[in-house]
Amino acid sequence: MLGTCSVSSNEVPLFQSLTGIRQLAETNSFKVCEWCSFLQGWFLDQFGVLHDGKQPYPGAVSTIEKLATTGAKMIIISNSSRRSSITIEKMKSLGFDPTLFVGAITSGELTYQYLQRRDDAWFSALGRSCIHMTWGDRGAISLEGLGLEVVENAEDAEFVLAHGTEALGLPSGASLPMDLEDLEKILERCAAKKIPMVVANPDFVTVEARALRVMPGTLAAKYEKFGGEVKWMGKPDKIIYESAMAMTGLEASECIAVGDSLHHDIKGANGAGIQSAFITGGIHATELGLNSFAEAADLTSVQALTSKYGALPSYVLPSFTW
Repeated sequence: MLGTCSVSSNEVPLFQSLTGIRQLAETNSFKVCEWCSFLQGWFLDQFGVLHDGKQPYPGAVSTIEKLATTGAKMIIISNSSRRSSITIEKMKSLGFDPTLFVGAITSGELTYQYLQRRDDAWFSALGRSCIHMTWGDRGAISLEGLGLEVVENAEDAEFVLAHGTEALGLPSGASLPMDLEDLEKILERCAAKKIPMVVANPDFVTVEARALRVMPGTLAAKYEKFGGEVKWMGKPDKIIYESAMAMTGLEASECIAVGDSLHHDIKGANGAGIQSAFITGGIHATELGLNSFAEAADLTSVQALTSKYGALPSYVLPSFTW
């Protein structure tokens, strides 16, 4: 079913309310104008849309399979700090057919490539010694092949690399578990030294088994408050959307981004000039007063929340279902 949000708003485009993606996939109702191209590129967030980190959401696997039959070019675009190959492996382990995706683009992959190539002026100016904030229980991020020297003291570091929020990377390659407060104390010393930070996962929080988990974007935001400079390597920066369009060979008018974060997914799509579908059952579920999967959100509440974040979704859905 396709409907239009009836909430009144001055000079703000109204989103359309959907119960599933079928109409977007099978009709031309998604077209912005009569001369625009048909929708072919689907840029899909993973956590909060396709799965919760532990299991796929009901109907998500079959929806991907049905979407594939329409000829859609699907790409996972994620603020995961891990490389793209790990993301594809994760999708396979959760029951998704990896051959149905063109590929995956993660902020972790972009970070790795930019640090390795050093062909960007900002990255070429970085040194080689870094404070590395990584994961503990979730598995530390490897820096193999980057030619970096991991140091423990801010005084010895030339930049900060934030992959995770659970541990401090050690020169040996091991990691030392730390809580957020201790990591922030290190960041305060780094900011005082005026060294830059590269954040390989700009998310503030993510959905994990229906709970919210603090992500590296929270550390990066704190670093900016301390006066530090941050390079955000993922959504909402348009770099990840442009990479997805390059991978599919499609124009902005032919693509749509599907995500559960208004700040990262929807605002990012707005900046990249592509349409977007906001999944209300992800990280904003509590803000919207939702208690169960696929529960429809009150459209007045959705409109208020989109205004709060300054994000303009084209469509709003309870979940990623057909």
